[in-house]
Amino acid sequence: MDISYIELPALDFDKMIDFYGQAFGWKFEDCGFQYVGFSNSGIQGGFSKIYEAPPRGGPIIMLKSEDPAATEVIIRNLGAEIVGHFDFPAGERFHFLDPTGNELAIWYKTPEAAGEPKV
Repeated sequence: MDISYIELPALDFDKMIDFYGQAFGWKFEDCGFQYVGFSNSGIQGGFSKIYEAPPRGGPIIMLKSEDPAATEVIIRNLGAEIVGHFDFPAGERFHFLDPTGNELAIWYKTPEAAGEPKV
């Protein structure tokens, strides 16, 4: 079965909408009290209202970037905290914390992972 929907906890909808809209071009829909849906993200999802920061250590959502350096600059400028850079067989990735403290990752395929020589 395919994953069909992603839900992220949100302490502040305005901060989350501003961050994900500016960083990645996501679109949003107010779904009523305590919920905002998002689209234009590769998969539909939503933000559910919470009142304390979520614990770290849960599943990691990874977003693919063709220009990871530019993506990192954008999300840093929007206030994301970068919490690590990692190599793995499919490429490289870096993890960041969004305005609520959710940990996500940006991944990208390196030339070596694609079987191409690095120039």
